[in-house]
Amino acid sequence: MAWITRFLAVVTFFAIGIVFSSQTFTSTNPSGVISSSLKLAHLLSFSTAWGAALWVTFIGGIIMFKNLPRHQFGNLQSKMFPAYFSTVAVCGAISVAAFAYLHPWKSASGTEKLQLGFLSSSFLFNLTNLFIFTPMTIEMMKQRHKVEREEAIGDEIGWTKNQEVAKKNPKLAAMNKKFGMIHGLSSLANVLSFGSLAMHSWYLAGKIQL
Repeated sequence: MAWITRFLAVVTFFAIGIVFSSQTFTSTNPSGVISSSLKLAHLLSFSTAWGAALWVTFIGGIIMFKNLPRHQFGNLQSKMFPAYFSTVAVCGAISVAAFAYLHPWKSASGTEKLQLGFLSSSFLFNLTNLFIFTPMTIEMMKQRHKVEREEAIGDEIGWTKNQEVAKKNPKLAAMNKKFGMIHGLSSLANVLSFGSLAMHSWYLAGKIQL
């Protein structure tokens, strides 16, 4: 199924949900419609960011690393991470904007200000990854791949051969150290972003009536 077909299917179900919502026909207050629309935008953006972060951080990346040849895994990550951080950053911007509009700073409670801080932190961590750490990581990965190809490694799964060769190749060892530092900072920013979203998820859970 082409992506446009999937997209149209989602939009169709979304439209049906709006049509059958009680507020669609009973609400006569324009501000109420705007408020509901902003809440929906916030909820969808937050849930998209949360789900993407959960999958990439704790599930998809680990499965790929354990089952793909290392260079293939790295090349795939170099295409996926810019798209991932861009998506989460856009969702974060929408969430922050919607929440800030619904809870103006001057009239917001302490809890609401704290939640806006969590959302803003997540957004900034993702921007840092998108514009700083990810480009640095990808460039360092390409340089290391070049050295590894000269050593006839990289088509295996896992780090064993890399570590063996690095003991005899100071250049590769230095690259491993630099890559590990940059990748570590990127991972830290990603985890901090996810943690900020986790804090906000608890806040939202307290607002939901089931």
